[in-house]
Amino acid sequence: MNTSTFQVQSAPVKIKYDRGRDWRARIAFVLIATDGIIEGEMSKLAPPGVGIHFTRLTGSEDVTVENLLAMEKELEDAASRFVFEDDLDVVCFACTSASALIGEERVNAALSRGVPYAKPTSLIGGVLQALRAFQAKRIVVGTPYLDDINTLEARYLQDQGFEILDFQGMNILKDPYIRRVEPAFIKEYARSLDRQEAEAIFISCGALRSLEIVDALEQEIKKPVVVSNQAMFWNTLRLAGIEDKIEGYGRLFREH
Repeated sequence: MNTSTFQVQSAPVKIKYDRGRDWRARIAFVLIATDGIIEGEMSKLAPPGVGIHFTRLTGSEDVTVENLLAMEKELEDAASRFVFEDDLDVVCFACTSASALIGEERVNAALSRGVPYAKPTSLIGGVLQALRAFQAKRIVVGTPYLDDINTLEARYLQDQGFEILDFQGMNILKDPYIRRVEPAFIKEYARSLDRQEAEAIFISCGALRSLEIVDALEQEIKKPVVVSNQAMFWNTLRLAGIEDKIEGYGRLFREH
């Protein structure tokens, strides 16, 4: 048996580097523990040259006011896991209801403590920017949430200057059930909320597969439809300086 040790001595080589796969921008998302939708949808939406990165909070699958508010204490630590990603452009908390209940300012402050060199934002922040891009003040809102969550989110939107014409929830407690709601049902549910005087429809929740129906719904109702993951990624791209127009996911990506 040959027990001799083979010693490796590599020859000098002139290595050629390029700008990597994410040479245009790098965007990081802090996800909730049970997310099963956002990673895939962000990957599908990302233009060439835009890198996306993820970390997760811990937590329960029960979507309650208590559990949503409890996420705030983990945000800084979760964001700090991107410590080696020192060229991130944007970091985003990817939960509509939690970012609305905690509030943009508190979310952004926690993210900035964790990763101070990236621009902080939240899913609800993207929604607000999207609605403002359409100059929509009078809106209807559909969600999968329990009504105590809906009440607080409606109040947050009103505090931001929006007039709520109708706000309805499906009263689903557990996140895994939210992501199983059929897209065709989401479309009909949202359309049932529409009013002639509404300037836009907002479908809230990153766990709903509403990205799949936004374009078709807009074509039917002839007005803007803002859905959580569409608004979130549009906002993070624009914050990163990426102005690409993306087809198939509503007027927001095409027009703003």
